[in-house]
Amino acid sequence: MATYEPFYNRTMELPEELLVGAIDSHVHAGPVLRSNPGHFDPIQVAEMARAAGMRTILYYDVFGWASGTAWMVNRYMKDFRTYGGYLMNSSHGGMNPRAVRTALNLGEGCRMISFGSHCTWHSATTESTLVDGKLVPFKDAIPGFAEKELSRAIRIPLDGPVPDALKEILDMVAERPEVYLNTGHVSGPEAMRVVDLAEQWGIRKVLVAHPARALLTVEQQKDIARRGFFLEACAVDFGGPWMPQTHYYVERELMDMSSLVHGRAMSWLQGIRDVGPEQFVLATDYGVRVLPSPIEGMRMMISMLLYFGFSIEEVQTMTATNPARLIGLDG
Repeated sequence: MATYEPFYNRTMELPEELLVGAIDSHVHAGPVLRSNPGHFDPIQVAEMARAAGMRTILYYDVFGWASGTAWMVNRYMKDFRTYGGYLMNSSHGGMNPRAVRTALNLGEGCRMISFGSHCTWHSATTESTLVDGKLVPFKDAIPGFAEKELSRAIRIPLDGPVPDALKEILDMVAERPEVYLNTGHVSGPEAMRVVDLAEQWGIRKVLVAHPARALLTVEQQKDIARRGFFLEACAVDFGGPWMPQTHYYVERELMDMSSLVHGRAMSWLQGIRDVGPEQFVLATDYGVRVLPSPIEGMRMMISMLLYFGFSIEEVQTMTATNPARLIGLDG
């Protein structure tokens, strides 16, 4: 395989070649709510990844535990090992140390503890429904939503004392060097606070998740990279179609319609260039059936990176080397 792709000699084969050894550290696979658009099942995704020569995948579960999913897949597929993480969500009590401790000891254990996805305070206050053709946040459009859901949502204190529950969770992650802390769908200031607390607690591996990273300035992202932590960019940020993909709540009226709004590939790729690829982890955030498979999403993303002039070495750093370091596969 060449070390770079000449502009006037591009091939169809190179993206497939770069899938070999790649890691997708952000894969969604069922089960999900029956009202969601549907997901590939975990074994399907693992079989596709193995067939493409990928090294591994890490499952996300919007509703909680995914290390149990990985355990079941690994029992079925003896020659391909997968991993899982835990998302602290309101259905499991939010910032709940007991749930985190359970996750860390479930199956073969988990490699990620995340501050949650759609039901963080930031997401729960911004996800919206259409009212007379305009997006209106759930908290303003749905009676009782603020009282019932925002009280359960994860919110990182920006100053003052660290809550006991958060202290206990940080202690547990700090004790496990194979586990990384994921900022989840928190706000920009909250993400920076998580990074500061991780340093204070001696946590060596943090991933600033792509929704939080999008809220940070280039200088803030460079600061995070200088500290040795990772920044996430996902194919769904530029490659997802303009349609609802996943919702968290059971109720019909709580389907987030703001997912209709997506960024563009140029700004997504320029953000990586501005900060530098050295501390980036690229993943897909795919698995929903209205999107291509996670493996095809990874191939598309690699193709885009090559098209816009990223070197083969940079692509491999972001899709193979850094994810392996994050999950704890290479020391």
